[in-house]
Amino acid sequence: MDATALLNIAAVLLAFAAFFGWINTRYLKLPMTIGLVLISLFASISVVALDALFGWGYAEVARSALSTIDFHDSLMIGMLHLLLFAGALHTDLDNLLRFKYHILLMATLGVIISTAVIGFITYYLVAAFGFHIPLIWCMVFGSLISPTDPVAVLSIIRTLDVPKNLQTKISGESLFNDGIGVVVFLALVGIAVGDTGHGAAEAASNGGAVAAHGAAGAFNPGAIAELLFQEVVIGVLIGLVLGYVTFLAMRSIDDYVVEVIMSLALVMGIYALCSYVHASGPLGVVVAGLFIGNHGTRFAMSRVTEQHLEKFWELIDEILNAVLFLLIGFEILVIPFTGNLVLLLLLIIPVVLTGRILAVSLPTALIRSRGGYVEKGAVPVLIWGGLRGGISVALALSLPEFDGKSAVLAMTYGVVIFSIVVQGLTVQRVIAKFVQPDAPD
Repeated sequence: MDATALLNIAAVLLAFAAFFGWINTRYLKLPMTIGLVLISLFASISVVALDALFGWGYAEVARSALSTIDFHDSLMIGMLHLLLFAGALHTDLDNLLRFKYHILLMATLGVIISTAVIGFITYYLVAAFGFHIPLIWCMVFGSLISPTDPVAVLSIIRTLDVPKNLQTKISGESLFNDGIGVVVFLALVGIAVGDTGHGAAEAASNGGAVAAHGAAGAFNPGAIAELLFQEVVIGVLIGLVLGYVTFLAMRSIDDYVVEVIMSLALVMGIYALCSYVHASGPLGVVVAGLFIGNHGTRFAMSRVTEQHLEKFWELIDEILNAVLFLLIGFEILVIPFTGNLVLLLLLIIPVVLTGRILAVSLPTALIRSRGGYVEKGAVPVLIWGGLRGGISVALALSLPEFDGKSAVLAMTYGVVIFSIVVQGLTVQRVIAKFVQPDAPD
């Protein structure tokens, strides 16, 4: 895509985001992310319905325009690192460390449990609807839908009245479990590609996530351990090293313009280096964001610089969130739906919630058995507040072609829309019902 086309698409998306944002703020008064998804979803469905009635052909024009946007690259490369850094920048590291074991268990053991539960149940459910999807691809679906989406979670949780302890656990899990989820996803896709006979070249041409790591053939435990080390450990180390270097540079000067530019360069540098060595860029920027947002603001910045840094990243966060959730609503135009698929995606929602229940309940029970503190009402809030978002859609769209891909896309999209709209709009009621107002912070 040339620069002119890219600028035209950006202009159209920003215009829609501004117009729909105005409608939401003026009339709906919903949280911005939920409002944008609902309005863009309504607009997409209206275009399809009007086309069906009058044959205007606008839906095909919209599909053609959307097909030029690579959702996977736009999110996983263009937006995600900036959004994660912005979220981590405003996270209290001291409070995060208080609940590190609970967060770590949910972000690792919880993702694995959820992947297995959702994968097995999905395998039998889709077979009942006449879709032939091998078990390994059902496991792939489980891996891409299991991690909570940090962008969706952070954008909604900050608009709610959540006790600080619970807010830390919800946001902390979402910041870290997507990195673990992507590792599980890559490993399972690698196995699936080997099982279905795809070569490395075909996997690379059809699956962006697979291509990034050259996965081909079945994964053995040693290869999975190597991938885990490469993605997680090296990604975290890169975030720590580059974050510390930036911290030292910021401490040596007092110029808010230069320091804000340095923070932006830090995110871009982490992404570039992690891409080169095939490490987890999302984990790298989260670690760097936590470091700069806590130690950096305390020991390396003046109050003026801190205020400008916070406002800059708050604006970046809001603008990119608006565009992202607008795109999620529009994506219904390019995801295939049939009668059977609509019923299937309705039934897959309780399956995903079952996986989430176990992913939260089992690690929480383990923490309690070790004498750890868990707030009253934490489990239902963590279950219902575990939103899915654009990351799941992006991973699903990056999959190579296989029998049943359309079903996986439809199920993913259905769960994401339900999660953002239904769970996002009702999580405050769950908090009010299960959490005591005087819950300790």
